[in-house]
Amino acid sequence: MKTKLFTLLVALITTTSIWAYDFQSGDLYYNITSSSAPYTVEVSHAVSSITSAIIPETVTYNGTTYSVMSIGEMAFRSCSSLTSIIIGNSVTSIGNEAFANCSSLTSVAIPNSVTSIGNGAFSRCSSLISVIIPNSMINIGRYAFANCSRLDSIYCKAIVPPLLED
Repeated sequence: MKTKLFTLLVALITTTSIWAYDFQSGDLYYNITSSSAPYTVEVSHAVSSITSAIIPETVTYNGTTYSVMSIGEMAFRSCSSLTSIIIGNSVTSIGNEAFANCSSLTSVAIPNSVTSIGNGAFSRCSSLISVIIPNSMINIGRYAFANCSRLDSIYCKAIVPPLLED
């Protein structure tokens, strides 16, 4: 009996933490990452039936305007109906497996504000055909585009190295 109760308790805690969020706006859920100025949030997850997503630069909740700074780990994972995303210019990072298994996603244009893409961020996006990566990129995690079987092109904007002095 104690084992069953413990297992149930662990399952409840795990399930609660996976879907924990501070507020919802439209089809997106957000976690507050800074509750003092400058106010910031990250996208924690989306409704599973979402077909297109616009990640705004700011979102207002209870009279406070927050800058959307990141797309959290697994935020859109397995949103199989998601076909398109527009990422606002305030986003600086895309978390691990943020868009993994989004089997209907066809293309992604990552804004210049993004400097980091997490491990497996777009892995197993079987319909993904093209990706545009900005020259602001500092880190692309391991397997970021793994098993994207239709991926034809990754366009990287020109990166000009600094001049070296003799």
